[in-house]
Amino acid sequence: MPTVSVPKKHFFELLGKNYSTQEFDELCFEFGIELDEDTTEEALKNNEEPELKIEIGANRYDLLCTEGIAQALNEFLGKAQRPQYKLSQPTTKLFIEPSTEQIRPYAAAAILRGVTFTETSYQSFIDLQDKLHSNLCRNRSLVAMGTHDADTIKGPFYYKALPPKDIKFIPLNQSKEFDGAELIQFYKQPDQKNNLGRFVHIIEDSPVFPVVIDSENTICSLPPLINSEHSKISMNTKNIFIEATATDKTKVEVVINQIVAMFSRYCAEEFTVEPVEIVSEHNHQSRTTPDFSPKSMNVSTQYINSCLGLELSAGQICDYLKKMSLYGQPEGKDVIKVDIPITRSDILHPCDIMEDAAIGYGYNKLPKGKKLSNANFVAAALPINKVSDIFRQASAQASWLEVLPLTLCSHDENYKFLRVEDDGTQAVKLANPKTSEYQVVRTSLLPGILKTVRENRKHSLPIKVFEAGDVVYKNDKLERKAYNERHWGAIYVGKNSGFEIIQGLLGKIMQTFRTQWVADYGKGSSTRGYWIEEDDSVATFFPGRGANVMFRSKEGEQPQKIGQLGILHPEVMKNFDLPYAASYVELNAEVFL
Repeated sequence: MPTVSVPKKHFFELLGKNYSTQEFDELCFEFGIELDEDTTEEALKNNEEPELKIEIGANRYDLLCTEGIAQALNEFLGKAQRPQYKLSQPTTKLFIEPSTEQIRPYAAAAILRGVTFTETSYQSFIDLQDKLHSNLCRNRSLVAMGTHDADTIKGPFYYKALPPKDIKFIPLNQSKEFDGAELIQFYKQPDQKNNLGRFVHIIEDSPVFPVVIDSENTICSLPPLINSEHSKISMNTKNIFIEATATDKTKVEVVINQIVAMFSRYCAEEFTVEPVEIVSEHNHQSRTTPDFSPKSMNVSTQYINSCLGLELSAGQICDYLKKMSLYGQPEGKDVIKVDIPITRSDILHPCDIMEDAAIGYGYNKLPKGKKLSNANFVAAALPINKVSDIFRQASAQASWLEVLPLTLCSHDENYKFLRVEDDGTQAVKLANPKTSEYQVVRTSLLPGILKTVRENRKHSLPIKVFEAGDVVYKNDKLERKAYNERHWGAIYVGKNSGFEIIQGLLGKIMQTFRTQWVADYGKGSSTRGYWIEEDDSVATFFPGRGANVMFRSKEGEQPQKIGQLGILHPEVMKNFDLPYAASYVELNAEVFL
């Protein structure tokens, strides 16, 4: 959970009241945040400004600065209204060139005009950027921001990717000009006080580096590392050009919205932001950022009341939501249309609105011991977990031991070691694996089981182990581009193959699931049951000793392949340093649901 330090005196001025530590602690509790520390006593000893350290929810990006927390608490207390954010007419553009697709393809920008900073608000502006970078931006790997004195640069602006040697500028707080390659080496030095070396890995191995350039070919920034000294902002800066580059379009727009929402209050025209037209040349699309388009969500009054054990009217719920910056309007008998501000990117589902209604009402006021009519708090196992437990019990009863290997493995272990070719359509590969041992998500339980046997090969033979766990396959048609599938696998390792033993275990499993052996499957039979069919196409098994496990779930239905059974090829065993013979069976457990 992020902890935000706010200057105590200034913060209480924004709240319009000097709270005691206990009073403020109670206010924080009611609002859903926590006072972590009041440094007054220690600060007075050191002749420093006292601070309040406040712990906030990780998804409340609007509370990452003094201004955001003060605004939210004033609305909660009824002392302030939600700001009405406005956009002026855009005066410039940011062109995204196709070259950026190689590294960070998205960008957004905005301009704050007529800004008047104090020393406190200026420091808060810098601190918010640091908090966003370490929180939502995942240490700049997803999003990186740059803020510039707009009076020192000239639009339109260009976001492009160039070879490191073609990038030359004076970085922030330096006096010497560097090219891109020199900058990487400079910031990798361990004695750099600004600690920018921890971001170098994000672009270090790329053939091109991203840069933001103005119309006069002046480099403004090299994200995600450093801004240019030329466009450096100061407390006296009046017009601020804010740009953000990213690997994720949604997050870059959330970042831009948050930073302009917090600091547009210091503009000449309060809460007014000048947007920038973003032109993506590689896909011929244009959009304007920031996007202040109204967002809304419908929520049921019955849903809120049933979850909280209350009987509130739609109007009362709207009043409580208003304390949390959510403006509701009753529509129909049981529906409230809730207007969501740009600062509340954490509102993703009606349950988030229900939670805010509970905070507005007061958690301490919720009825105790009252039965919640539409809530179920009894946990239940997923059906696939129940099936997995049946596999485990049946295997254990047959004297097999359960193992729990890792889900990640090397590419060779998943393919080459099993004598299988990678066609690129199945395995989910890690984009930036830390070690060659963990490169892909397994598509079979076999690599993990064989590695486990290898580490225990000095144990007495035979070794009989099993696993019931997930494998993962790619599927570009799905939203997540991949899906999990529960499998069960078992191996017999010894001085002989033990094929009859592993087949016997398969029979035990099928008997447990009340599935009979179909001996006459090839004679037009349509009986429910299972059988095995020889299959020499799988190179993992010894030629002539591999088979598919076929299954007909209902009488009259078409059979389906649910797994494989066979004697492992000697080369497979050699690849895993196992000087023994082995038989293996693996089934898709989800067909038994």
